[in-house]
Amino acid sequence: MPQFDVYANPNSGSRASVPFVVDVQSNLIDALPTRLVMPLSRVGAEQARLPSNLCPPVTLEDEVLTLMPHLAAPVDRRLLRHPVRSLAHRAHDISAALDAVVSGV
Repeated sequence: MPQFDVYANPNSGSRASVPFVVDVQSNLIDALPTRLVMPLSRVGAEQARLPSNLCPPVTLEDEVLTLMPHLAAPVDRRLLRHPVRSLAHRAHDISAALDAVVSGV
């Protein structure tokens, strides 16, 4: 599964506020049954009172969503079936956001 691919949120209970998730797991550990994903939320960083470098905006299907790296979680890879888009062109921003969660940088 390609890193930084975007999928429809497999959790129907949170899909209204988090329509998509982005796979951030390195392909070096592709054999695992799970993938680490970050939510793309309709709640903006300013609404959640979070720094914009931690939660960068992402435009997807004409909607501005907010990456929420502090809510990253493993998901059964079988639930991530059809990618809707790749955010590989935003790899630096996504990695920096995850670094901000882990190291505060």
